[in-house]
Amino acid sequence: MSRIQAQQDAQMVRAVLPLLALTLIGEEESYGYQLTERLAALGLEVTTGLVYPLLSRLERDNLVRTRMVASTNGPPRKYFALTPAGEAAQASAKEQWRVVSAAVRAATDKERND
Repeated sequence: MSRIQAQQDAQMVRAVLPLLALTLIGEEESYGYQLTERLAALGLEVTTGLVYPLLSRLERDNLVRTRMVASTNGPPRKYFALTPAGEAAQASAKEQWRVVSAAVRAATDKERND
């Protein structure tokens, strides 16, 4: 993969990461590393260096609330759950994704048919 292709792939992941994080956190309260593992299970290899700043931003924007939970093997874990504003943001991002993905599908389907 070329450097340009890798940068484009990374930009695409960064663009959808807030939607994915809000969706996964909405399904199940998660801590940062657990969210990274859940994204990996979907086929996206993202680093904690990408996930933790996003979680901080979501918290700062009041889209998630946090609670600390003691861990048996290490420091306490900070769990993230959606706030009502986070639920609204997730619904809005999901609708935006539907519009964008429909446009991409229309363009790429047309390309194949030409």
